[in-house]
Amino acid sequence: MGTSLKLVAVLILAFAVWFIWAALLPVKPAQTQFVLLRPGWSTRRIARDLQREGIIRSSSAFLLLQYIEGPKTLKAGEYKFEDAANALEVRHRLIRGDVYARTVVVPEGYNMFDIAAAVEQAGLGSAADFLAAARNDVSLLRDFDPGAKTLEGYLFPDTYQFTRIDSAHEMVAAMVRRFRQEAQKIGLVGNDDLPRIVTMASIVEKETAAPEERPMVASVYYNRLEKNMGLAADPTVVYAALLAGRYRGTIYQSDLQFDSPYNTYRSPGLPPGPIANPGVASLQAAMYPAQTDYLYFVSDNNGHHRFANTLGQHAQNVAAYRHAVANSQ
Repeated sequence: MGTSLKLVAVLILAFAVWFIWAALLPVKPAQTQFVLLRPGWSTRRIARDLQREGIIRSSSAFLLLQYIEGPKTLKAGEYKFEDAANALEVRHRLIRGDVYARTVVVPEGYNMFDIAAAVEQAGLGSAADFLAAARNDVSLLRDFDPGAKTLEGYLFPDTYQFTRIDSAHEMVAAMVRRFRQEAQKIGLVGNDDLPRIVTMASIVEKETAAPEERPMVASVYYNRLEKNMGLAADPTVVYAALLAGRYRGTIYQSDLQFDSPYNTYRSPGLPPGPIANPGVASLQAAMYPAQTDYLYFVSDNNGHHRFANTLGQHAQNVAAYRHAVANSQ
């Protein structure tokens, strides 16, 4: 074998050893790594980032794999790397789009401020961006609540899976879609009173966690509306303070006097929109309230409420509540 052929053989062997080392031997990250690949990034940029984060040994070997196997689209998104894998396996994950999803739990009764905080805590974007989308993307409601000022009330409570490349607009749109699906199931879509029902349901949701009480709570507020009485609902006071950036964790006398259309101690009728995002049970309670003469209710300090037809009965229930509180301390 001539010198040139020997040199070529050595180079081929050296290349093969390097390629096996760089592309086929697994790499174990030093710790769990999350790598975000943005839409529009080139394969070269992706390979460089993967090498920098210690996911692959060589960006050049990764690019060579892309050439050898044929160009394939590498899907954008956030990827979680914790197990040993070689460059070939990493590439196949990116081709499949094995994107890491983050969970956002939206309980019944969360308002848009609560949801924004949950989104930020999940690492999916800033609370400010989510709130901007919740306030501005009202076109999502145009067909069933054209007068809506925000998406409050329509960000349906559920457990959501989002990725870090999902925008705030995409997240609120997913929540509104869930509302639409559930509202369709219970016959709310197409109801001319839908905005009023959702607003009432949001108050009911904040007033009681006991499912059996929700139709009775709704009846109290509908009865008050019928008699032109003020709703005097504490959760609306809290929401008015939240909107004004003045809520301090509890209701003060100044909050009860605060001039806001959402403060039903001062403003007559329902507030101009929902104050939270109700679940199905509260929506149904607002659609089909119990038939009662109740005008008042107060907590029994045990997770439920006492209801009354008259102010005198209500005063007795309030006294019982205060007695229960005193005895529990």
